[in-house]
Amino acid sequence: MPYLLNLEVFVFPSRGFQYLFVNPQALAFGSDANLGNGKGLLMRILMLAQFFPPDIGGEERHVFNLANTLAERGHEVAVATQRMAGVPDEEVLLTGVRVHRFETLAMHLPGVYSTSRTHHLPVPDPLGVRALARIVQRERPDIVHAHNWIVNSALALRRHSATRPSFGLVLTLHDYSQVCATKRLMRAGSVCKGPAAGRCLSCAVSHYGPVVGPVTAAATAAMRPWKNRAIDHIVSVSRAVAEASRIPDSQASSVVPNFVLDSSVLPSVKAASARVDAPALPEEPFMLFVGELSTEKGLKTLLKAYQLLDGRRPPLMLVGKRMPDTPTQFPNGVQVNLMWPHEHVMAAFQSCVLAVLPSTCPDACPTTLLEAMAAGRPVIATSVGGMIDMIVDGRSGLLVSPGDDQALARAISRILADDRLRAQLGAGARKRVLAFTASAVAEQIESIYAKVAPAKSP
Repeated sequence: MPYLLNLEVFVFPSRGFQYLFVNPQALAFGSDANLGNGKGLLMRILMLAQFFPPDIGGEERHVFNLANTLAERGHEVAVATQRMAGVPDEEVLLTGVRVHRFETLAMHLPGVYSTSRTHHLPVPDPLGVRALARIVQRERPDIVHAHNWIVNSALALRRHSATRPSFGLVLTLHDYSQVCATKRLMRAGSVCKGPAAGRCLSCAVSHYGPVVGPVTAAATAAMRPWKNRAIDHIVSVSRAVAEASRIPDSQASSVVPNFVLDSSVLPSVKAASARVDAPALPEEPFMLFVGELSTEKGLKTLLKAYQLLDGRRPPLMLVGKRMPDTPTQFPNGVQVNLMWPHEHVMAAFQSCVLAVLPSTCPDACPTTLLEAMAAGRPVIATSVGGMIDMIVDGRSGLLVSPGDDQALARAISRILADDRLRAQLGAGARKRVLAFTASAVAEQIESIYAKVAPAKSP
């Protein structure tokens, strides 16, 4: 195990994360020896993520939790991610995971980004490649596990040692970025049929602008053959992602879902106290929606369905991020809460009477749905994207057609009116989510690593 000197503890209480910050000159790495731990071979793993906490979202939380879970299982784990203002370039998490932050050339190019999030473009970034080469030399990983477009800078590291690669390269697709420049696989409010020059160009221009859009669309298409050759194993978080991304079913591909921490499935004192401390939870039974407050996440459909409910309808709590198409007015009974801390979201899931996630877009594998299921809540989702893998209709939740407000209203009414059905679906959800826990997913990931890691010299 590594040892640390000159440690500082720094806490981000509002974000729910604690870090140990370390001077990079005071960091020493552990032994190269791979020792048996009863679960398989211990490895040195380098995760690549374009964003990482304290910049937090679904993908970022996934990488954070996966890195910590693998470290807790005995592996030597490091994360390389893009530089973030106000956060040290080198830090160590409480589990011993080492975090390296680096700059990219794209960060210095004006007009590249349409938002404040400086995402990694779908091409090798010269500064990023150079920084990753230094980090790989320093960490000496058996496995480099990249998440989405940052893999493009890792590809260049394979080119110089194609015959005897020094590490196995794994890519996890958390969305449709393998084939879609906007990553959403949506076109004009409907699910896209797939990549085509005209469709991709117009969507990319609309999303990124007339300068960056065409370049992003062209690069997304041009990089696919290189990725297919250089990556040892591609993980898709759902069958929907694998099929839309045209990933063949082979020994070099797998479907491994997102996950919730094992502790999320087990009732705890911490969860009970969070229910008390969470702000603005109605005392009466309430319905819960968590996600971007957008049409693609089904908000328009949900609000129409809510107004169709007969009799005295329970409050509908919306928790999420305001988007350009977020309504400015809401029906009576709707409460809007923006950007809650994760622990408050979990408390709301523990307390709600049912959770509704009626996306019209093909969500790849929404963790919010897993979190609702882990809380034992009856859930209603749509029969699109990865949600088909997650819910067994009628047993661990209900599925309705995307965009069908009347079907959604009927499903809500059915659950609200039937105590026995609510209990059955809640219990079914908790049973189903056991296949989506950190320990279950980590074993699958470790099996993939074992297949692609280079053989060690005796």
